[in-house]
Amino acid sequence: MNEPLHLALADERAVRQLTSGDLDELYALQLANRGHLAPWMPWAERLERDQTAAFLGQAEQQAARQDGVQCAVTDAGRIVGVIGFHYVNRIHLATSIGYWLAADAQGRGTMKLALTALVDVAFTDWGMHRVELQAAVGNARSRAVAERLGFVHEGVLREAERFATRYADLDVFSVLAAEWDPRRADRTG
Repeated sequence: MNEPLHLALADERAVRQLTSGDLDELYALQLANRGHLAPWMPWAERLERDQTAAFLGQAEQQAARQDGVQCAVTDAGRIVGVIGFHYVNRIHLATSIGYWLAADAQGRGTMKLALTALVDVAFTDWGMHRVELQAAVGNARSRAVAERLGFVHEGVLREAERFATRYADLDVFSVLAAEWDPRRADRTG
């Protein structure tokens, strides 16, 4: 986790570590996709530039502590989404991953490629045993990506995520190092 993460995916797509220099581009993307993201991401409901700046600052601190990493998903150098590890638990060798993709970047397998690349990092480079993923119940796209890559649905956390005026249930998925097959991304739709 010492060097800034940068992974080529396919075509001109890549995953690279976010920096504070991404503020303008990331905030513009978030604003443009607010309606697309708000049903699934609590932060999108009341998005402010200061929130995005704080997120990027926290991401840099997180990477410096080697407690996870937040990355831009890019296509032809342009940010089209975000994927990252929320934490790294070195006692239990576990981590949690989250992601989102702009509406106009969906349908090309980009998030499947990005998720595969980062789960590979967790298991191969960091020696993790378990990667967990949580997605709002009803978020069919996130669920489909997880299932295609062999994540196991463990259950539902009831009212586990707070939005401005409601709580959302979260589907919990996981994959263990012994179950992980990165080639699965090449064999599944």
